[in-house]
Amino acid sequence: MHGLTVRWSLAESPEGVEKALADYVADTSHERFTGKEALRFKTWRMRTGEWFEGCYVFESPESRDAFETEFRGIAAESPGSLIVGSAPVLIEPCEVVAVAEGAAGFLAAPRY
Repeated sequence: MHGLTVRWSLAESPEGVEKALADYVADTSHERFTGKEALRFKTWRMRTGEWFEGCYVFESPESRDAFETEFRGIAAESPGSLIVGSAPVLIEPCEVVAVAEGAAGFLAAPRY
């Protein structure tokens, strides 16, 4: 599967940025990406005070590359960048080798 990682540094971000990011994901971003054409899934990851990341997995390299090209054009003005106060420090395509669903099952939710 064809992944794309987008990561922002939180090292110089304002206080409360982690809550603002979680609220943005729950209130806006999750819905925006749910059901998105050519996207298999997206995860949002964060390490408090260190980084915030979106990990996208697409059905084809072409759909990933098209999304990456479009995103790079607006990355500095994207909602994540505006909340964090800076552009992403990493935009990196990758390959997802496998995904396993555990016995507890997969739970798609806007907030955990």
